[in-house]
Amino acid sequence: MEALTCNCSSLRSAARTLTQAYDEVLRPSGLRVTQFSILARLAAVGEVNIAEFSHMLAMDRTTLARNLRPLERENLVLIRVGQDRRERLIGLSRAGEAVLNQALPLWKSVHERFESMFGQERARNLRKQLGDVTQAGRALYEQDRPATI
Repeated sequence: MEALTCNCSSLRSAARTLTQAYDEVLRPSGLRVTQFSILARLAAVGEVNIAEFSHMLAMDRTTLARNLRPLERENLVLIRVGQDRRERLIGLSRAGEAVLNQALPLWKSVHERFESMFGQERARNLRKQLGDVTQAGRALYEQDRPATI
């Protein structure tokens, strides 16, 4: 059956299983890997416009907002109004830095074990290819979405 060769379905299956492994290791920190990724990216880029941040994460703004709510509730991220009152800026709080620092060794342990099992070079190539997949997915989305007036 041709539908069983679906690229999207295969990627989602791989992502779900790897997510389970990372989530399990990160459990003592209280973070899930999606939350860890948000905090780690914020630590790397500093305060950023939410629209830009959603693009960096390849996540639509609604999904990002849903993922930010618990982080904001726990005071791990700070969201403030920008100069343009419509703009929202997001940054990592001191509590967020502390939780991220606690989670980092846990993340590193599962990351290194994955690379050991999968191969460092293959993992590096996989990340490169997944970046290419992200770009292709964005292009497909732009081609197929209805034009706005």
